Amino acid sequence: MSDVLIVGAGVIGLMTARELARSGAKVTLVERGACAHEASWAGGGIVSPLYPWRHGEAITRLALWSQSSYILLAQELYAETGCDPELRQKGILMVDVQDEAEALQWGHDHYRPLVKVDAAFIHDKEPRLNPDFTSAIWMPEVASIRNPRLGRALRTSVEQHPNIDLVEQCEVQGFLVEGERVAGVRTARGELRADSTVVAGGAWSAELIASLGIRLPVEPVRGQMMVFKAPVGLIDRIVMLDGRYLIPRSDGHILVGSTLEHVGFDKSTTEEARDSLYKTALTILPDLAQYPVEHHWAGLRPGSPGGIPFIGAVPGYEGLYLNCGHYRNGLVLAPASTRLLSDMLLARAPIIDPAPYAVAGRIEHD
Repeated sequence: MSDVLIVGAGVIGLMTARELARSGAKVTLVERGACAHEASWAGGGIVSPLYPWRHGEAITRLALWSQSSYILLAQELYAETGCDPELRQKGILMVDVQDEAEALQWGHDHYRPLVKVDAAFIHDKEPRLNPDFTSAIWMPEVASIRNPRLGRALRTSVEQHPNIDLVEQCEVQGFLVEGERVAGVRTARGELRADSTVVAGGAWSAELIASLGIRLPVEPVRGQMMVFKAPVGLIDRIVMLDGRYLIPRSDGHILVGSTLEHVGFDKSTTEEARDSLYKTALTILPDLAQYPVEHHWAGLRPGSPGGIPFIGAVPGYEGLYLNCGHYRNGLVLAPASTRLLSDMLLARAPIIDPAPYAVAGRIEHD
């Protein structure tokens, strides 16, 4: 029997398993499909909330802790696995921002390098951008990570660790409830038991715990993205306009994203979204008209009220914990979220105040 059983092997589940195992815990990680192949694979990999000043302090606290840890994490994963997550700390230009005063105040209040820049600065940094852009918010510390490669590196790290038993292609069918305690899960391959069970199922988390009579306000929110096959150096950093973004990769590919659609568990793509994303991409970077779209896909984010994740014990069920509901910021908040939950499970002093993410008072029981 394991100390901790984690249901869901996206970035949150993988990092949680790794953090616990490195602290000596015996962990079983169970995934209905393949590791990091849902929202963890489908996102863009910006290591910052979009327009961070528009989020509350609960998101900011997790984000700032996570951002500072990604440099070391990427280095460790590369050394452990030989898979480079491609962390690129090149900064972000957010052009034509309407709430500049709020942005500057947020930067001042949180001691972050965030400045307003003019057209000359924009086009010195990125000479191929639309020449009509005249002002931007510049955040030089913001990084991006190649999330499919991050998932691959985390999976390899987890698979290599002697304290972790990774079980893929194994769907959870229900929970093992003994009195008021959750003792593990039932699967098609049999029972998996542990002292503590963590649900980290992303957009599917609410469905997982509904069998316990719990209504968890986490729902799927579809996001569609595309990638252009472009030459290296067309742009070198993340650029945002009106909530959409371009993200360059080291090999020249440029991602454009993303939509926000409440369509349930539907991961299909649409021509309407394709046309809209294509128009956004060319508005930001007109030269992209010369290059082909290589791929168009969709993923499902775990939407939650205010985007504030659920991290902690589930009242009414001893031994059951949540780490889900990160909405658009799962990758951004993953290091802090997984460390915070691990602190709870291992009875360590928490890295930040866990109260804003507590499950109690934010779920309903049938």
